[in-house]
Amino acid sequence: MEKKTPKITDVARLAGVSTATVSRALSKPETVAESTRNIVLAAAEKAGYRVNLSARNLRRQRTGTIVVLVPNLGNPFFSEILAGIETALSKADFNMFVVDTKLVHIKPHLVSEYLHATRADGIIALDGSLPDEVLSAATSGRGAPPMIFACEWSPNGEFSSVRANNARGSELAISHLAELGHRNIGIISGPKDNVLTQSRSAGVLARLEALGLPFDPRHLFQGDFSLDAGARAALSWLDLTERPSALFCDSDQMAFGFISELARHGVPVPDDVSVVGFDDIDIASRYIPALTTLHQPRYRLGFSAAEMLLGHIRSTSSLAIETKILEVELIIRDSTSAPKA
Repeated sequence: MEKKTPKITDVARLAGVSTATVSRALSKPETVAESTRNIVLAAAEKAGYRVNLSARNLRRQRTGTIVVLVPNLGNPFFSEILAGIETALSKADFNMFVVDTKLVHIKPHLVSEYLHATRADGIIALDGSLPDEVLSAATSGRGAPPMIFACEWSPNGEFSSVRANNARGSELAISHLAELGHRNIGIISGPKDNVLTQSRSAGVLARLEALGLPFDPRHLFQGDFSLDAGARAALSWLDLTERPSALFCDSDQMAFGFISELARHGVPVPDDVSVVGFDDIDIASRYIPALTTLHQPRYRLGFSAAEMLLGHIRSTSSLAIETKILEVELIIRDSTSAPKA
């Protein structure tokens, strides 16, 4: 005999409450006392009852989906941010759909298709260099769902964002290297037009000036946050007759690429050059040498971004653009030391 699908009335009978109370406990748990909510949840579990999210979203005129735009899914930096986003969204019964924007820069319409309320209830962008076509669609007002930025931000400031204190992080890095005795410090930076690059470079230059230390433009190595960019910077560093004794890198990935390429050429870190990264991805503490870097609270960054977006979705009126900045922490490990005498 075919087993009957449990209904909300079955849950109400087991819990000893009305169907209205069951409905509120499952759809708006904050409106029900915790003791009652626990009884209802236990009854729902016992009955095998599952909320029909599709039907509920249809009644609410929502898709139940949040689209997250990630510039490179292969970059381990994004894993903890995505975990934080997923945790916050799952608590609110939203699904997460991730789009890798590497292809988007070739075909912007691929993302523009999601910028309509019939496809997604909101957008979280982790890519600060989205094409103008995408940003224009997001601000068109023609049924576009709310969009906020996480980690990076839009250069013109049209969107709310959650980000780390990037300038402060690079200031901490330069202060650490200066305290060790380094007077000639170079930079391996991200792309010129990237907001993270600009913010971190501004912090470096401001701190060098405050300390009375010079900066040689020849010691700026342009990169793209990747391992290969760090390796290319290492080759350029090796070609110099006067080399900086320390390097600040805009990402851990570039720091790893730099250190590994130097190792191939028999140049030890930090004996011959100190290296500081930015991000504190999981491998940073296990790398050889363990990387001195700026720790970003990536999980909290993702969680906060999702909560901010949910607030925008729930609001019945237009919200002011808001910016939440999370502090970073300098983690000192083995890749930095005093320069050779």
